[in-house]
Amino acid sequence: MKLILRLLAGIVIGILLGLVSPDWPLRLLLTFKSLFGQFIGFAIPLIILFFIMSGIASLGRSGGKLLGITVGTAYSSTILAGTLAVLLGLWIIPLLAGEPGETAEAGRVLEPFFRLEVPPVLPLSTALVAAFVFGIGIAASGAERLRALADEGRGVIEWLIGKLIIPLLPYYIAGIFAELALEGTVFATLRVFGQVLVFILVLHWLWLTVLFLLAGAVTGKSPVKSLITMLPAYFTALGTMSSAATIPVSLRQNKANGVRPALANFAVPLFATIHLAGSTITLVGCAIAVMLLSPDLTPPPALAMIPFVLTLGVTMVAAPGAPGGAVMTALALLQGMLGFPEAALGLMIALYMAQDSFGTACNVTCDGALSLMVDRIADAPEISGQTAEES
Repeated sequence: MKLILRLLAGIVIGILLGLVSPDWPLRLLLTFKSLFGQFIGFAIPLIILFFIMSGIASLGRSGGKLLGITVGTAYSSTILAGTLAVLLGLWIIPLLAGEPGETAEAGRVLEPFFRLEVPPVLPLSTALVAAFVFGIGIAASGAERLRALADEGRGVIEWLIGKLIIPLLPYYIAGIFAELALEGTVFATLRVFGQVLVFILVLHWLWLTVLFLLAGAVTGKSPVKSLITMLPAYFTALGTMSSAATIPVSLRQNKANGVRPALANFAVPLFATIHLAGSTITLVGCAIAVMLLSPDLTPPPALAMIPFVLTLGVTMVAAPGAPGGAVMTALALLQGMLGFPEAALGLMIALYMAQDSFGTACNVTCDGALSLMVDRIADAPEISGQTAEES
């Protein structure tokens, strides 16, 4: 919650500076924005390489029918949620955004004091393919030294995100909104942002309703009662903004819903890592909104968005359980598959982070519905045997 308040403060301060500040403080802020944007671009391939490699490799530590059912259920939910967001987003968000530039005011342009190019160590496509090749290879071959390297590299990048990128994001966001204020487009952007955030929250609850109705049909339990039981996990995630930090509450509420303890002990931590349906809905909705707001981008047809959703569902396995992890992991896909320039990536971060806690809350609450279904679908004797060893 402190991060959200700092981001909001960054937006407000950036707008005020863009409207009333002399040129030199604005150029200083724009210089920081340019440098930090270059650093994010440098870090994106490293985030993709180590997060995806470590995330996929970690799935090889467990095996059997239960793992296959759990992973398949999580991926199916994520992909279907993303597809729903594509279909409804391409229909509704353009109505919210209106015609590009229709509410823009006359503005001006300032340049940073200087620019510094920091090329990434790997092209995005190379980092993505290498991450899949090594992640799958480590999981299949059991290469422990490479697994340790992947895990340690992921730890370094998580430290980089948690200790450097996330703390500096409010200043970066301030630079983005100061530039928007200079250009005369900031109020049109904020209007669309507010409407898109409401639309995304509605989609979250629509998907929660779908999953719990499906869980009720599979298990015979009341979907309303099951959803109400999971609400403590929802509100805990709103406060922590972290699926990992919500695991203790999620475990308790899943067991209260009648999920067998052995299965809950296995499935809940795994779902917290690999199932990010709420975050996927948010990423897709925000991406469509940013493409509509950016003059250099145009939302593709729905069918052209499906490869993005399918790949996003896999990369979400790599998203760390820290605030902002999902959008940081997705930046490479936004840049590589949808052609987002630096300014659009900055808007994407701002829009996503403004609702990160709600996306996380949707993730962990959806996990409760999936746990109910897995508990029902999987073979009881095999589950008991596997989870007793793995938990």
